[in-house]
Amino acid sequence: MRVVLLGTAAEGGFPRWNCGCAPCAAARDGKLPARTQEAAAVTGNSRDWWLLNASPDIRAQLTATSALWPAPGTGPAPLRGVLLTDAEPEHVSGLTELRGEPGLKVYAAPPVLAALTPARAMVDRYQPWEWCDNLTPGGFVLSGGLVVTAHPVGTSAPSYLPRRPADASWVVAYRIEDLATGGVLVYAPRLAAPGPELDELLAGADRALLDGSCCPVTGEDATALLPPPGLRVVPTRLDHAGPLLGTDCAQSAEAGAEVLPDGAEFAL
Repeated sequence: MRVVLLGTAAEGGFPRWNCGCAPCAAARDGKLPARTQEAAAVTGNSRDWWLLNASPDIRAQLTATSALWPAPGTGPAPLRGVLLTDAEPEHVSGLTELRGEPGLKVYAAPPVLAALTPARAMVDRYQPWEWCDNLTPGGFVLSGGLVVTAHPVGTSAPSYLPRRPADASWVVAYRIEDLATGGVLVYAPRLAAPGPELDELLAGADRALLDGSCCPVTGEDATALLPPPGLRVVPTRLDHAGPLLGTDCAQSAEAGAEVLPDGAEFAL
C-alpha cells in the first residue's frame, strides 16, 4: 500500500489568507512550509488510486502528484474514487473539480450522502458516479486489493445545513488493510477526542493519519493520546494556531508523532 499526503492543513490551509498570526506570518516569509487543505491518496497496486477526502485544493494537489497524472496522450487518470470522512466543505468541495470523470465511486456515511444531495445532482449531470454507503456491514473492497471498514467517530454535522439531524456517523474514520502485505492504515483526520473507540481502531495498525489536535506533542500542549507500541502516527489537518506546525520531524518523532510535509509518501 502506498499513501501520499496530498495536503495536511486544517480548513483554510496554511497560511490562512486572512490571518496575521505568528505562524501564518512565518509561512509567508518562508520560515515554515505552506500547506494545502487536508486530503490523501492511497493505492494497493500503484495503478488504482483512491482519494481520502476531496479538498478545495484538490486540483493543485493532483497536479503536484505525478502518480495521479493521466497517461500521456488520451490515457485515463488512475483515480477510481473518493472516500469521505464527513460532509465539511474542506473535505467535499473538491468533488466538483472531479466532475466529468467517468466511473468514479464515492463512499460516505448515509447522513453525509444525504447532505450532499444537491452536489450529487450537479456532478451526475456531467458524468454519473456511484454513491456508496461506507458503513456496509463487513466493509468493502477497493480495486487494487484494499479492504476498508468505516467507523463512526463523531456526531458533529456541518453548520451550513439548515437542518442537522442527530446521527452518530456524521464523522467516520477508515481502517484500510492491504491484502497483499497485511499493512494497515488508519485514517482519522477529524476526531472529537481520544477514547476507547480510537484505541480499538488503532490496535494492530502500522501507520495512522490522525487529527493533529489529538496527536501527542511535548510540553504543556501534550495530549492524552499515546499510540500503541509499533504504531507510527502522522498528524494531519494541522491547525494554523496549533503547536505542531512549528515542530520539526525529529522533535515530533520523539513525542510519538511524525510531522510530514505535503507531498510526502510512505508504504505499508
